[in-house]
Amino acid sequence: MKAKGLDVLFHETLKDIYYAERKLLKALPKMARAAQSDDLKAAFTAHKAETEEQKARLDRVFEILGKRAAGKTCPAIDGILEEGDEILEEYKDSPTLDAGLIAAAQAVENYEIARYTAEFYSLAGSVRAAQKTGEAMSGTSFEQLVELGKTSR
Repeated sequence: MKAKGLDVLFHETLKDIYYAERKLLKALPKMARAAQSDDLKAAFTAHKAETEEQKARLDRVFEILGKRAAGKTCPAIDGILEEGDEILEEYKDSPTLDAGLIAAAQAVENYEIARYTAEFYSLAGSVRAAQKTGEAMSGTSFEQLVELGKTSR
């Protein structure tokens, strides 16, 4: 079997991320409706808008690469979202529902941070794609991860 290169790994990771963003676009409205706090409802609604922007960026990345934008079933995000559904069901009438929803949202964010690693993308030789994807995850923690990646080579 022929060894696969970073370009293949890059494309497969993009498909994972694309799948995750599309699944999240379906989950966030449900989470917003279930939230008890108006602030949490607003946060989920805002996160949906951000996720729509991230998906649009990914569409552009696929275009830059000359590939069709398509997701690949990702058991990791499916499992995280399934846990979120369980929280919705088990705590729907509980004052702790919002805490459970926040924990579920944090699990999704941790997954996204792990997948949006711009340093990995630039290793694949797709600088423009890395720049577009890097726009999707900005902030101190992401920048710290990039720095860690640079120093651990």
